[in-house]
This record gives sequence, C-alpha cells and structure tokens, in this order.
Amino acid sequence: MQFPALPPLSALALCALAFSAHAAPTVTRLTPPSELFSSGQAAPVIARFLPGQRFDLQATLRPDDAGKTISSARFAIDGKAVNANVALKVCEAACLKGVPANATLASVRAVSVDKPGVHQLTVTATQSDGQTVTATGNFEIVPLVPGGQKVKNIIILLGDGMGAAQRTAARIVAGGYAQGKSIAPLAMDTFPVTGMVKTASLNSVVTDSAPGMTAYVSGNKNNNNEEGVFPDDSTDPFDNPRIEYLSEYLHRTQGKALGLVTTADVFDATPAGNAVHTSSRGAGTGIVDQFLDDRHLTGLTVLMGGGRKWFMPSTTPGSARGDRSDYAFSATDAHTADIVKGWGASAGALDKDRDLLGDFQRAGFKYASDKTSMDAIDGDKTERLLGLFAHSNMNVALDKIDGRRNKARGVTGRVVDDYGFPDQPMLDEMTAKALRVLDRQKKGFVLMVEGASIDKQAHAMDSERWMLDTLEFDRAIALAQAYAAQNKDTLVIVTADHECAGVALIGGSKVSDARLQTLVREGGGTAMRDAVVGIYEQAGFPKYRMAADGYPDTVDIDNRLLVGYGANSDRMEDFRTNERPLQDGQQPFVKKEPLSAYPAGPMARDLEGKYMVTGQVPGDSAAHTATDIPLSAFGPGAYSFTGVIDNTDVFFKLAQAAVRGVVLPAGLMGVARK
Repeated sequence: MQFPALPPLSALALCALAFSAHAAPTVTRLTPPSELFSSGQAAPVIARFLPGQRFDLQATLRPDDAGKTISSARFAIDGKAVNANVALKVCEAACLKGVPANATLASVRAVSVDKPGVHQLTVTATQSDGQTVTATGNFEIVPLVPGGQKVKNIIILLGDGMGAAQRTAARIVAGGYAQGKSIAPLAMDTFPVTGMVKTASLNSVVTDSAPGMTAYVSGNKNNNNEEGVFPDDSTDPFDNPRIEYLSEYLHRTQGKALGLVTTADVFDATPAGNAVHTSSRGAGTGIVDQFLDDRHLTGLTVLMGGGRKWFMPSTTPGSARGDRSDYAFSATDAHTADIVKGWGASAGALDKDRDLLGDFQRAGFKYASDKTSMDAIDGDKTERLLGLFAHSNMNVALDKIDGRRNKARGVTGRVVDDYGFPDQPMLDEMTAKALRVLDRQKKGFVLMVEGASIDKQAHAMDSERWMLDTLEFDRAIALAQAYAAQNKDTLVIVTADHECAGVALIGGSKVSDARLQTLVREGGGTAMRDAVVGIYEQAGFPKYRMAADGYPDTVDIDNRLLVGYGANSDRMEDFRTNERPLQDGQQPFVKKEPLSAYPAGPMARDLEGKYMVTGQVPGDSAAHTATDIPLSAFGPGAYSFTGVIDNTDVFFKLAQAAVRGVVLPAGLMGVARK
C-alpha cells in the first residue's frame, strides 16, 4: 500500500525537533530567594545581608529527562565567578516529593559580599549532553554608615504572641484605670520609642514563631517552621542553605557572647531561632546538640528555660532524644561536608544516648535544676550557665505564683506539684541571673529573653494565664531597662514575633464573681453572655488588687476584664479562671496521672456553664494572626525604631548600632541637639 507523500518540514519544525532531542535543563529554585528569579521583577529585593555577613548559595537543577544528569554548575555575582567549591548532590531519595530523582542540588557555603547595593546572582548548569541553562536572581548588601556611640550590649525581649491587646490587658490588670487614666504604666510603656512591625514570613502572611524570631536576628525571611535557613528541596532538616545570625556575626567580628532565656522548652522556636540552623523547628535532639556543639560560632554563654528531656540519654525515663530528630553530616557527602568546612560547624552525630547535660557541664557550664540551685550560683564568678527547670515548657506565672503562695501556707497538690517542679524561677529571676553572668563579658553580649507562654496560653484561650505571663514578662523588661539605664551602651527592644489568637478586650463583667458563679450553674448563652458581658460604659474599669509579690491577689474579681478572640477554635467559656491549664503535649508524662486528668482541649473545660463559643478556625487551638505588632525601644539607637517597619529591618538597625554606631533618623536629628 502506498501512502501519500508528506510535505517537507519547515525550518521552524526542524528546530523544534532538534530542541526536543536536546532540551536544556531547568533551574526550579535559586537561593537566596528573589522576585527577579520568581517573577522576573527586580523589586522588591527579598534577601538582604550585612557587609561581610555569611550566607549560602544554592540552586535546584533538573535535567530535561530521566536519562540525563547535571555534570557541573557554577555561580557568579555581578558576572564574576564565585571562587568556591560547588557541591553537587543528586536527589535520588533525598529530595522532596515532586522533585525528580535525577535533579541536582548545587551549593556554595558561607559566601559573603562587602560591597553595598543590589547584586545580581546567576547560576549556570551544564547537562551531561552539553546543554546549559542560566538563571538569574538578586540580593542586597545593606550599607552600615558611620554613626555615633557604638552599642556594646543588645537585649531583645520577645513576648511570644504579644500584640497590642495583650499589652493593654496586662496594663489593666497591673495598674488599672481611674476615670479613664492609666494609674500605673507597665515597664514597656515607659520606653521612649514605639513603632509597629510587619510580621509576614517568607511563605505566608501569617508567620509562626520560627521565622518570626529569625527575621529579627538574620535580616531575612524564613519559611514557617524554619530557623536560620532558606528553603530547599532536600528532606534533610539540617542541610538547608544557612544565613548567619546576629549572634554569629557579632561573635565572629567582635567576640560578643550570647544568652538565651525562655519560659519555654529551650529547643522551642524562639530560643533556637537565635542560634540553630534547621528547616524543622521540631527536630529537638539536633537543635539542643547544635546549641552546645556550635557555641564556638554563636558565643553561647547562658541558656535557661525548660527542656530537660532533650539533655538526658534516651534510656532515661522522660527523655525525648532520638536519632530521627538528630543530624550527622557525612564527610563523604560534599553537600553537607561543606557545611562543616565552610561554616566551621559541628558534623553532629546520631547519638540518642548522649548525656548532653554532662557534656554542657564538662564544657564549663554551671548547671541549675531549680530556683534554689540557680540562686546559689554566684553570677559574678560564673563564666557559663545552663538552667533547665522542667522536662519541657515551664509552668506559667499564674501556676508558679499559686505554688509559691500555697507553699507558704503549707498547701500542696497544685499544678507545679503535679508537674513535679515546685521550685521553678520566674522569668525576671532568670533574667537577673543571666545579666549577672553576661555582665562579665568585656566585649559585650546579645541577650534574648522570651515570655513564651503569652503565646501558648493565648493558643489555649486561657485568658488569665496569658495575662499573668505578660505581667511576668514585664517584670523582666523592668530589669533589662534598669540594666540599660546603668550601662549606657546597652540597647533594649521589646517586641513580639507575631500576635496570637486575635485577642480583643471586649469589655468587663457586669456582675460580681459570686453572681457569676451562680450564672455558671444556671448555664447557657443567656446566662453566660447576655447577663455577664458588659460593653462600652457597662465595662467600667476592672480593679485588680496587687499582692506584695507583684501579681494579683486573685484574678477572680468582681467585674473582671473580659476577653474575646478573633482567631479562635470552638471553646467552652465561663469567664472564670481555669483551675488547671490544658494538657501540654510536649510534656513527656502528659498521658500519665496526674497530668492525664487535665483538660485535653478547650471543649473539655468550663463544661458546667454550658456556653460554647463557636470558633473561626478548625481544630482545638486558637491561631496566630497577620496583625502588625508593637516594638518599643530604650537606650542608644532607640530612635531608629520608629514608624511602620518590616521585621527584617530590626536586624539591620541592631547591627548598625553595634557595628558602626547609633544614627538618628533624619527627622529626629534635632532631638540629639536639645
């Protein structure tokens, strides 16, 4: 059978066939991230660094089909080749879902650029058949300008989840109002400068605590759940492209020390987001190991909070150590070996049975397991300090104060006793000890102090607990402010990583606490809402009575402050203080008595009142919001924190003050002359 002759192929069709037979590879990710690479737009510039600040370059390179590979790659900045080893890692089973097994990650570790301005970054990859591809992005080196007084010490006070409403609530509880005037300001209210901070992360308008913290101390956006790294296509949570932290930069260039104080588990996002590089904020074993093993990079000198479960060998009851949350960089894997070589980082080891507590002590850290042992340590004679006061997160201020008051009365059986840690320090007590130890550092320090459970109890919609944690946090702020007033080369900022739960101070109770208890027994929305909630002038001025220890005698007062939530899950509500907090899933013994008897979620408490508040988010926890948060500053350089700024801007303002000296904003130059 004869077929009709086909028309001759056009030149364009021949080119198409040739192209399909010899297609070029593609670049699907270029790091540092940039709009120039992602969308072709040169602005805004996403990645910004200090002159000399170190960061990694990386690209994900995909051959055109499964039979080809990437044979080489090179990076260039402003057209000039980066003179460093380019490590190539073929994905195989080590890349994220959706990335083909023959894709290659090309990395250059610990690059730095001194020249200020926007720079063009290019990567050129060659495929095994000789085809090449080039992709382009950009980043900026932010100049540090000559200034005045240099700051020796930086204190970052971070109220996790603390928005404007949380600050206002603490002010109402602590001092109250008289005919509309605040009677006594919070310590943070007395800071001379307050601005507003935008909090979005690299991949969401709503951040979590990891990128919320790291933006302040790296100058860059991270993805949610990631700390001190840019996202990549590898499944290894410890091999992502790194960004040098403020602590690392100032320790490397000036010899400054680092202190981390928190009421959370020390592996948690905020403390780890000052010293640890990982794409998984939950990788606890590797995180706490990195604290110790990379202290030569960060200058870690003080570490205090909860989290003892990570420091005990896995065979010890209550230990959380495990190889699945650890890391070990292989000397035969160039992709990770270059982290060790380029950054000088520890190679790590899968060592679930490591006695990390003993290793800290052998490294010269004095150890405190409770308030009594912490108080016994002479801060004036201590070089390094480790304090671990709970298995995981420490108990909140309300429960610690309740425990102390009951102990004074000879009463046991309260929350701190159930947790097994009745002698925990308050945040201000930890802060005081940290300052005593760090004050010995002749080259200065960076200290981060976190009021962690403002966030955790807002997630739980446990209003009185986050209110008192905000008061506890403010007492630590007062100590830092007093230190800075005596040490004029100290800059203090108070801020948050994000707002939590959409807290709204809706008004005050219209009834006495005795009447409220009666209404709880009656139950239902009519009794619990309509008869109780006072808005506008019905709210009045709630009046809490402060005890000698600095906390309210009781939070179950007549005409109490009432709180609503805009990012809440379903919850039961009776507007009275919950005797017990919700179960904390991070506690190793949470499923055993007595902790197993604690309410498992917000629908398992306040049942007598029969009043359910319908939520706006799924699950059993309130959520973070995208709301801007306040930042207040005290000391030299404070006046640079004005206006509405991005969270990454904070890093460059802190570095300017520490490296080149304080510079006043142009509109405030007259302030310095007055």
